[in-house]
Amino acid sequence: MEQRKRRFGDRKDGWRLRGIAPYDTVSPYIMVERNDASNFFADRFDIEEAERFIREKRNQGLKTFGIMHVIIAAYVRTISQKPYLNRFLSGQKVYARNSIQVNMAVKRTMTRAETDTVIKVFFEPTDTAVDVYNKMTEVLNRTFNTSATDFDDTARFINYIPGLLKKFAVHFLKTLDYFGLLPKKLLNVSPFHGSMFITSMGSLGIPPIFHHLYNFGNVPVFISFGAKYTENQIDDDGRVVKKKFIDFKVVTDERICDGFSYATGLRALRRYLSNPSLLNNPPKEVIPDPDIDKRVKKKENASDS
Repeated sequence: MEQRKRRFGDRKDGWRLRGIAPYDTVSPYIMVERNDASNFFADRFDIEEAERFIREKRNQGLKTFGIMHVIIAAYVRTISQKPYLNRFLSGQKVYARNSIQVNMAVKRTMTRAETDTVIKVFFEPTDTAVDVYNKMTEVLNRTFNTSATDFDDTARFINYIPGLLKKFAVHFLKTLDYFGLLPKKLLNVSPFHGSMFITSMGSLGIPPIFHHLYNFGNVPVFISFGAKYTENQIDDDGRVVKKKFIDFKVVTDERICDGFSYATGLRALRRYLSNPSLLNNPPKEVIPDPDIDKRVKKKENASDS
């Protein structure tokens, strides 16, 4: 991500947006909690090109490359072109995140007795599908080859705190987070802070769910996708053809950008999912959030005149 000088009001994980519309600065005080501002979106995509892309990558030696990598790579590319999707809200203020962080709950073994752990993978807006695969594989291998991750250790430490004090401890962490004072080390392992949380219902063989956003932290988008399925459709020549689809559902925090911005972002995501070969190369241009320096530029223009 772009390196910027930190200014007063910025957080360790984001830059304060000082040029947004008045409505966007007031709405967080009306819709205080993230669940107050949740919008729900359901869609699907044809996976013919995605499956061809997956076979291509596996033939190139990426043995475990799958649909999860395609979806995450498509989302990372979408953020590179639609940066307002990577905003977040904290302390009733809107920020542009200074990194791309994807959270995902995983199990070391698919058994009921095995507890979940959460991985967090950091990406760059220039990452290709292969970059996404390599970074995810590195984190997953490290997770599966250790008895406890940093997230597990943090959760275990909090679990040792007695019940009444635990409630105070969580409230204290929320207060620190409200003022942007959480230590960066804690932000880097927290599953409640990041660009997006993703979960695969397809690995369980069930349809996707609308997963709630967490009021603690600042994750603004939760994506759930299901198992692939086949549907008969009529093509342009009137023939019945079989098509494969995957359903996905998205829950968003409407306070970080308007509906038009979300719509253009989700259209871009569908474009990359339908044509994943676009993810073979870095984007020609990474677009910065237009509202980061809007107020600064106004001042500069005023002084020039």
